[in-house]
Amino acid sequence: MLEEQLREVEKKIQSACDRAGRNRSEVTLIAVSKTKPIPVLQEAYDLGVRVFGENKVQELTEKYEALPDDIQWHMIGHLQTNKVKYIIDKADLIHSVDSLKLAETIEKEAAKKGLTVRILVEVNVAEEESKFGLKIAEVIPFIEKIAAFPHIRVCGLMTIAPFVENPEENRPIFANLHKLSVDIEKKNIDNVNVSILSMGMTNDYEVAIEEGATMVRVGTGIFGARNYVV
Repeated sequence: MLEEQLREVEKKIQSACDRAGRNRSEVTLIAVSKTKPIPVLQEAYDLGVRVFGENKVQELTEKYEALPDDIQWHMIGHLQTNKVKYIIDKADLIHSVDSLKLAETIEKEAAKKGLTVRILVEVNVAEEESKFGLKIAEVIPFIEKIAAFPHIRVCGLMTIAPFVENPEENRPIFANLHKLSVDIEKKNIDNVNVSILSMGMTNDYEVAIEEGATMVRVGTGIFGARNYVV
């Protein structure tokens, strides 16, 4: 079943790339593996998946220890400052940086270990009350502040679009994030490159790819519904 679902997702990514006149190699599929047990991740790994996204620090660290070391782990969930030290040397990319306090903590912990940490700035494009992330107007001033941090490299932007029945409704959100990335590039801020656009999830990743996503975060589409421990 996992193999079939993975193949189906791959097919849809390829089709979206074709429609947008893009190369398949421009889009990274992140398998969102939150709540999924290690054997299921191992199965996905055996099918060729090398990039996994986790929402919780504890899950990421446990799976990091248990699974092959050529996996890229992405921290895609909200990150509390007191948990940064546990993943600073394990996450290949942190998608959810949305405050100066968090950026300062990442800088401090990275300095201790002599690392440069790759981050994305989380943008709440839809300005949903329930979601984390900066408003569009706050992003450039924020990036200008953190660009000088020697142990952080801003690599792009991330957004979580609203859950909608019709993915077309989210097209303007993805288009706006893409436009913001173009505006940031024009500013030529030192140490900042916003070539990564992490946007699109199981129900809308095809639209996101058409609007320029370079990373899509797909969980349910690959693994099926989540397992929540009651």
